[in-house]
Amino acid sequence: MDFSSPETWRWIFLVLAVGLTVGEIAVAGSFFLLPFGVGAGAAAVAGFLGAPVGMLWLVFVVVSALASSVLWPLRRRLDSRERSEIGADRWVGRQAFVLRDIPGSVGATGTVRLDREEWRAESLVGVPIRAGSTVLVSRVDGTRLVVLPLDEPPLLPPISQDKE
Repeated sequence: MDFSSPETWRWIFLVLAVGLTVGEIAVAGSFFLLPFGVGAGAAAVAGFLGAPVGMLWLVFVVVSALASSVLWPLRRRLDSRERSEIGADRWVGRQAFVLRDIPGSVGATGTVRLDREEWRAESLVGVPIRAGSTVLVSRVDGTRLVVLPLDEPPLLPPISQDKE
């Protein structure tokens, strides 16, 4: 194998491009191998266009650096998203409105409205929570929310039953 031949290097860069891209697919989400795969692909294209070996390496390094400067910040932005926004955990940290009293006993549930959905809810701290209160969702436990009271509704004056 003649390593000073551009023909040899174009095939090496082509195999590298495929291998690094497949490797990136196997290690999804890292964007570590993909920039080098893009650089190797560009170098392979330059090799098939007849560029000398030195130019192939220059294309590989420059394109890999450019691809890294684009893909690595994208990776950081994608990784910075909170994982809790997936599935039922997206409700954690949100406020809900109590529709039916939530008893303070363990396992007893009331009903809350979160966005447009009604959920069974239980008190995290074991205190009863009256209807009309606002609560904070601390976790999702199966098909019910475990909540913390944020406020209590104002007490209404008793309705008099005096007949005049």
